[in-house]
Amino acid sequence: MAFLELSHVEKSYGKGAKAFQVLTDINLQVNKGEFVAIVGYSGAGKTTLISLISGLLKPDKGTVKLNDLEIVEPGPDRAVVFQNYSLLPWMSVYENVYLAVDQVFKNWTAVKKKQHTDDYIKMVNLSAARDKKPSELSGGMRQRVSLARALAMDPQILLMDEPLSALDALTRANLQDEIEKIWREARKTVVLITNDVDEAILLADRIIPLSAGPSATLGPEVMVTIERPRNRKQMNHDPNYKEIRGKVLSFLLGEGAKKRQFVTRRLSLPDIEPEDISQGMPGFSSNRQARRKKEIKEEVVEIDS
Repeated sequence: MAFLELSHVEKSYGKGAKAFQVLTDINLQVNKGEFVAIVGYSGAGKTTLISLISGLLKPDKGTVKLNDLEIVEPGPDRAVVFQNYSLLPWMSVYENVYLAVDQVFKNWTAVKKKQHTDDYIKMVNLSAARDKKPSELSGGMRQRVSLARALAMDPQILLMDEPLSALDALTRANLQDEIEKIWREARKTVVLITNDVDEAILLADRIIPLSAGPSATLGPEVMVTIERPRNRKQMNHDPNYKEIRGKVLSFLLGEGAKKRQFVTRRLSLPDIEPEDISQGMPGFSSNRQARRKKEIKEEVVEIDS
């Protein structure tokens, strides 16, 4: 039995004729301790998919189950690392992480909560910035705080919604290495949402492409057979890497690409001559307002020469 299971899930926004189908017939199974990456286009519905798993949204059809229990609302067994960090700006690094620990582990002693918080801040190498506010941190450091907060909740599954997409290339590469290292140590079940195929290959056990919307659906899974720990420089020369990347891109650019639709419409233009905007300009004396062409009448005027 899969640890996380989505069966025939569909989700739309709006109602009736104005309803917009985002996801259709989503079927996904994730095993405990597995690192799965969902790769797709921007706007395809990746964040909607994460929101359904986290319980922030409910599916219109189908079921979402974690450990054989249907997900109907958010819970501490699912932690989300968002793209925009979602840190409280008036709190320090320690306070942002401690707040989550305090909410999840209400029966712990204050000493145990403090130690637990410090342990996870240390895990993401932010002990030196423990007392700094988010405004005093770089984007990469803020995302580390968000990651520490999520892991400190000791969730059953970690959901990552394009957590590195807003970072520069060097910071992104460093955090990718840290995420992979933390995952190997903690062995949490992880679902990563990303639009970066190389990032998915570097981090995941399995990659599942998501077709372009509307009515996006999951494509065929691609197993990542490259041994861990993975070195991005060596990986570029690995024939398995090229084969895996080719399979994912083949779906995204082929069957999963957005289908173009052509619509023929009849446009009725108004029967109006525009106003003469030369009014008031040097050398022009016209004072004509906008008028319908049917109102125009030709007249012959005789003038003395």
